[in-house]
Amino acid sequence: MNRLNYHHLYYFWRVALQGNLTHVAKELHVSQSALSSQIKQLEQTMNVSLFERKGRSLSLTDTGKRVLKYANDIFNTGEELSSFLTKGIIAQKQHLSIGVLNTLSRNFIEEFINPLLNDPEISFSLTARRMDGLLNGLAEHELDLVLTNKPVGTEHYDQLWQSQLVSRQPLAIVGPANKKVMSDFPVGYENAQWVLPSKTSAIRDSFNALCAQWQYKPEIKAEADDMAMLRLLVRDSGAFSVLPPVVIKDEIEQNILSQYQRLTDAYELFYAITAQRKFVPESLTRLLAKSG
Repeated sequence: MNRLNYHHLYYFWRVALQGNLTHVAKELHVSQSALSSQIKQLEQTMNVSLFERKGRSLSLTDTGKRVLKYANDIFNTGEELSSFLTKGIIAQKQHLSIGVLNTLSRNFIEEFINPLLNDPEISFSLTARRMDGLLNGLAEHELDLVLTNKPVGTEHYDQLWQSQLVSRQPLAIVGPANKKVMSDFPVGYENAQWVLPSKTSAIRDSFNALCAQWQYKPEIKAEADDMAMLRLLVRDSGAFSVLPPVVIKDEIEQNILSQYQRLTDAYELFYAITAQRKFVPESLTRLLAKSG
């Protein structure tokens, strides 16, 4: 019986999660050819085919998908054990490593972590990254929790992730407090300029649906996918936007910006994503319970 080489299996696991040899080779500080060679040795030893090439990308074969499920269990348990031995579970003060999507509203993040600020037994760190970097951080147990406004897909990650809806913020038309339109959309918005979320966002979809309903064509001054940037653009441009009011709550309190009109049945959804693990820190369980 052929013995399984766990070093080769680990290389397979990392490439299977990312689907890119070049990126993984850089992260592991090995050459791309060496990485590819060791995965081929695993395939030859086990007499299976794990990947198939489609153009420049790699996709898992049916066997590769099954092997990935076992690799997830093996290496996530190993990473969890390493984290357990490093951090321990009986320390008087627990530390949570929280990853946040780099375009997420800072005001929402502050509201979410507020319970941690008042807990003397918990310290925490915040790391902003793109979605792929956040998921890699979870997989390697570098992060305990990820906050995002995008649900994680399961087509490439099987049941590795657990996603929980932690907040649902209503969307509203917002703008300068001294230009507040008192009538219902679209009356009063004929000459408005707009600063809007990017075309790929769920918020933009909700606004587009409203415009289509009233056959309204907005004059778009600027677009951005970063909530912090949108907040600044709305504050400094004098244009209108569609955002969750929580994003501009400071400006609303200072009477710089104002909420004009709620969008009916339109919300931005916020998720907390965790990796399946044997041991879940009590502080994380309590935080998610308060937010759920």
